[in-house]
Amino acid sequence: MARQDVQSPEMRRGIVSDEINWNRIRDLARRVLERNEPLEVSDDTRALLLKSAQEVAISQQDAEDALRSLPTATTLLREIRQRSLEGSRRLSRARDRVEELQEKGDLNGAQQVIRDLLTVEVVPLYREQAEILLDELTGLAEVLATGRINPDLHDRQQLAVLVQRIQQGHPLEITDDLRALVRQTAPTAAITEAETEEALKSPEGAEALMGMILSRFRKAQSRFLRSMYRMTSLRDGGNVEEARQQMRDVLAVEVVPQYRRMAEEQLRGLDSPPPKS
Repeated sequence: MARQDVQSPEMRRGIVSDEINWNRIRDLARRVLERNEPLEVSDDTRALLLKSAQEVAISQQDAEDALRSLPTATTLLREIRQRSLEGSRRLSRARDRVEELQEKGDLNGAQQVIRDLLTVEVVPLYREQAEILLDELTGLAEVLATGRINPDLHDRQQLAVLVQRIQQGHPLEITDDLRALVRQTAPTAAITEAETEEALKSPEGAEALMGMILSRFRKAQSRFLRSMYRMTSLRDGGNVEEARQQMRDVLAVEVVPQYRRMAEEQLRGLDSPPPKS
């Protein structure tokens, strides 16, 4: 059975402590590099810099050498922050571009974006995340080429690839794996079991149902993001009631459970009393 949700690379790697470490190094960099506070190389700060240096591919020897004086320690801190920020931005841009290319059906182009990223990225965490994404894209390309479902890939991504394969002129074969995939994804688009079983009686019906699932998610995402933008603008402008109305309008028409839950969460947040100062 294909996966319904994909864990983030951070969750797979179990790096909750790394997240805390990054927050600490960013706070230190903000104080020293932006506010010009003096860098005090205590045992705790030294340990933080040594660990953070390793996480951005600076060798322990180079880090220890840098910590021998205050100016070079400050330079080390600057380099750690720079590598972290650049890597994060680079990966974010690559993911956005991959998403655009996937929407266009260009899996080869999407894979090349990540390969290009890997030629320049040195931070191990960002390299690992890019490699995971490349593996997933490679798997989707295999699904596109063969029509065979991969149990390790996300359901809707595979559904989109199978629809693309149909558009390329390949006939849809209703296998047990395909039935399982459609039966699992249909409820996430608020399609009933009866509708699903009826559609699966023929390739034409299955194709139409697959397209409907993807279309509902695309429309739901677009509707929710537009409403979120308006809600945020209204809330920040002090018009909380109109901000609430944006989410009420979504809920009046939305059928996709995931986006209904997201709209309900936003509405609850707006209805909650502001935190005490």
